[in-house]
Amino acid sequence: MNKSVIFVINFLTGLIFLGIFGFLLLSFVSFSQNDPAYSFSIEDNNLLTYNNLAGFYGAYISGLFFDLLGLVAYLVLPFFLIIGVKKSLFKKVSFIYVRFFFFLFSLTIFCFLYFELINNKIKIGEIISSVFIVDFVFLINNTLLIYILYLLLFLISTPLYLFGVSIKLRFINKLFLILYRIIWMMIKGIFIFTKKNSSSGKEKLYKQKQIISDSEQVKKMKTEPTFISKSLSAYKRKSVVLESNSKSSVSGEYTLPPVSLLSISKENKPFVKEIEKRNIENAKKLEQVLSDFNITGTIENIRTGPIVTLFEFQPSAGIKSSKIINLADDIARSMSSVSARVSSQPGKNSIGIEIPNIKKQDVLLGDLVNDLLFANFNRGLILALGKNISGDKIFTDLEKMPHLLIAGTTGSGKSVGINSMIMSLLFKFKPSECKFILIDPKMLELNIYENIPHLLSPVVTDPKKAISALKWVVKEMEDRYKLMSSAGVKNIKSFNLKIEECLAKGKKLYREVQTGIDESTRLPIIEKKEILLEPMPLIVVVIDEMADLMMVAGKEVEHSIQRLAQMARASGIHLIAATQRPSVDVITGTIKANFPSRISYRVASKFDSRTIINEMGAEQLLGSGDMLFLENGANLLRLHGGFVSEKEIENVVNFINSQSTNEIQKDISADIDYGMSNEFSFESDIANSDELYNKAVKIVLDTQKASTSFIQRHLQIGYNRAARIIEQMEKEGIISEANHVGKRSVLKKSV
Repeated sequence: MNKSVIFVINFLTGLIFLGIFGFLLLSFVSFSQNDPAYSFSIEDNNLLTYNNLAGFYGAYISGLFFDLLGLVAYLVLPFFLIIGVKKSLFKKVSFIYVRFFFFLFSLTIFCFLYFELINNKIKIGEIISSVFIVDFVFLINNTLLIYILYLLLFLISTPLYLFGVSIKLRFINKLFLILYRIIWMMIKGIFIFTKKNSSSGKEKLYKQKQIISDSEQVKKMKTEPTFISKSLSAYKRKSVVLESNSKSSVSGEYTLPPVSLLSISKENKPFVKEIEKRNIENAKKLEQVLSDFNITGTIENIRTGPIVTLFEFQPSAGIKSSKIINLADDIARSMSSVSARVSSQPGKNSIGIEIPNIKKQDVLLGDLVNDLLFANFNRGLILALGKNISGDKIFTDLEKMPHLLIAGTTGSGKSVGINSMIMSLLFKFKPSECKFILIDPKMLELNIYENIPHLLSPVVTDPKKAISALKWVVKEMEDRYKLMSSAGVKNIKSFNLKIEECLAKGKKLYREVQTGIDESTRLPIIEKKEILLEPMPLIVVVIDEMADLMMVAGKEVEHSIQRLAQMARASGIHLIAATQRPSVDVITGTIKANFPSRISYRVASKFDSRTIINEMGAEQLLGSGDMLFLENGANLLRLHGGFVSEKEIENVVNFINSQSTNEIQKDISADIDYGMSNEFSFESDIANSDELYNKAVKIVLDTQKASTSFIQRHLQIGYNRAARIIEQMEKEGIISEANHVGKRSVLKKSV
């Protein structure tokens, strides 16, 4: 057929549809109930008067439509209007038969809803539309579910109607997406509602059974003994951090803080095309900058993170990596950037050049804690660190480190990072499972945690008392090892599992203790002592400023930290030590060797960077949480720490303190002899109060030698303490005064 003929036919078809639209619109608008319609029966139609502007046919057709469809009849008009316009403008109407089918189907649904909800009179439209639906509706007894069904029918028929009247597919697709989300939320709501109803019925039945069983139990209590045991939940705890607030205990059990107490960043996804365009421009500019310094190569890969963007530069053959790394400051200047960090990529033949982003994204602790990986982590002491260069959330296990050394200048984000680590543990552990010892010589950062039940003792702020607290931790570590050795286990997890097993089976646990020697057989006398069946909690010692402690008593602090770092892992004791002055007199070689896991925030110089992470680069960090993480001596990882505000910490602390617990704090910073040197004990009557004094006197009388260094070596105590013991012996006349060369004579052979 000729194209001109087809155009004429389409144009005439369009005009016919527009004519039908005009006629129906005129008849619908001027419809009157008083007009005679198809239901009237009269022989002479000329005797009738019509108010309808379309005359007899208008009154007849409008009456028929309104009787059959009600007000839904107005939805017929867009079908003729849109198709008429498209046909007259020579636009193609695809799927005309499919559209017409969906148009009739949607009208059927609309008729049913109209006559069911608005007009309850029985009409032909209601009978037609209810053929497929009304029988199913009568099967539902719940009124709420019936109205939800009505809403679902409306949501389903609306896009079908729009498709039937030839509305653009793009608009329909968006509408379908919105309706799909609404329907999905409604289905979830129905599921939760029905689940609650069924569970409430089960609870009633359970309560009835419980009343009967309780009455029977009361009768049994008169004749049978009752055994009460506490089950250990430290290592088989359910990971329900996200729903911990809703699961309250019947008997006042401790509840973990809910994530709703923390702020969550808004999803402001930047424009991908804009970022790609900017990265391509920066890559070309970076290649040009390097070529100006006679370094040729290409950018092989670009990774954009929340704070910085990593450009992987592939240098040409013969170019040394050190030559590029030493150009970090020049690259930052040429790229008009605050700083630039250049480092080699482990396992790759490329150099990583990190340039700060113009627009930085927020990294909040709430985003990290709200992650499923954090919620389902049950193996150890999880710490939410932050996000890496690719924007992935990074978590680590303090038990595997097993200790952490942190350095960073003022304003680098070090204190916020420590608070994030403490908060991470508070969201995962109960007071009976994890204890804290907080040492804060600055008296500002950690006082907010003063009254939480997780604290083993009040926050230690005096450097002299902090030394005593560290010695208490060493003594606690030794006691734990003795207890684990007597129980035949190797670490705290095995010990707690054994305690749990004994509690479950109702058994007792004993340890063998030598109380003396049998004089007749000369064999040791062994007695069995019962081990208290209580699980040992993990202990995390947080030192916010090591420099102050090292200034007061460097050798004793170094000795205590060295012993804990070397031995405390199996006993469940872990250290997090921080300083803002990472010099060699604070982070000594002994301390550094025992802390393979370290975090460096921005430091003052490249020498401080080498001290903390063994290489340069930390001096070029951006601050405000930007860090380099070295885990167990592995490769460096650049992260941006999660931010937590003081208000959020206060909310979590108030939530924890609002719960009643039986945890009692100890005074571990008291000046007590823990078998180690203590140069800051108060001068008192040594002969009466110091147990080592009698041992020192016995050693002097047996060997007939007396000197401060001699007592110090034999008793393994500090110089000041040994000197006081010598002075006391001199006062009591056991030894003489020192002569001109410093030697003393023993005046007594026995006391």
